[in-house]
Amino acid sequence: MKRTRLALAATTATLLLSPALAMAAPEVVVSIKPIHSLVASIMKGVGEPALIVEGAASPHTYSLKPSNARALENADVVFWVGHGLEAFLEKPLEALPAKAKIVELDDAPGLIKLPFREGGAFEAHDHGEHGSEEHHAHSEEGHAEEGHDHSAEAGHSEEEHSAEDHDHEHGGTDMHLWLDPANAKAMAADIASTLIEADPDNKALYAANAKALDSEIDALDAQIVATLAPVADKPFVVFHDAYQYFEKRYKVRVAGSVTVSPETMPGAERLSQIHAKIAELNAGCVFAEPQFESKLIAVVTEGTDAKSGTLDPEGGALTEGPELYPQLMRNLASSMAECLSK
Repeated sequence: MKRTRLALAATTATLLLSPALAMAAPEVVVSIKPIHSLVASIMKGVGEPALIVEGAASPHTYSLKPSNARALENADVVFWVGHGLEAFLEKPLEALPAKAKIVELDDAPGLIKLPFREGGAFEAHDHGEHGSEEHHAHSEEGHAEEGHDHSAEAGHSEEEHSAEDHDHEHGGTDMHLWLDPANAKAMAADIASTLIEADPDNKALYAANAKALDSEIDALDAQIVATLAPVADKPFVVFHDAYQYFEKRYKVRVAGSVTVSPETMPGAERLSQIHAKIAELNAGCVFAEPQFESKLIAVVTEGTDAKSGTLDPEGGALTEGPELYPQLMRNLASSMAECLSK
């Protein structure tokens, strides 16, 4: 009997003293893979966040599943980019219980924000800055000014205007914020401070993970600079205009996009414009995306010397988790470098 009491006492002490057992991690839900990766990195050793847009699905066309709704109802913290990207989450988030803290990361302090460009075929611009070692020194104001350097060509269809108008209703900000590592660091800092506030018992772990992630992103940034330097002046076309932040950060030449918005497929006039732009600029590559129709790429490259490749700005083809964000960014750089160096 004495041994039994001692064993019970030892077990009770272990339960009380073990952080992993004594402190339950908050229930955290994240909208999309790149943001989920940042949150998962900061939650290492504490818990694992749930992801809404899984697999190769896109937030542009996603419909909420019953399992997603249940996860949201049980959430203590929800991270999403914002109204201009995950429109499908607007009403579900409004209906959540008051206990849930909802964090819209496009409000994170220190973000570089760029306005939407007004079309798919951007005007040629001055590339005298390409190859400059000062690419890290851009201020938020400088980035915003550069966002106006690409003016639109006329000739949008009514459907294309409709898609643009929807985006502009939400402030006109390009919401692919994570494609600039400086923004990833700003969002990670906001994520860490939110988790520390929600779960102060694990403050030290969140802070240490955030510091490690910050250093990892700096190293990633330097690696991408080196990868893209040899092809920085070679123009290319993308499926939709998702890469403005990546383009500004690394001085690559995105000459246009096949469609303004992935929710709306381009008409014959838009395809003709893009085909002409590819020929005019002798664009080296046209990049598809895994979530969307790739036959259009063959249409716009027909009769040109442009090669085709694939870019995955949302990590649809990658496995979710802490390693996804750096892998996503490295894949973008290597895909561009490989196609443009052929």
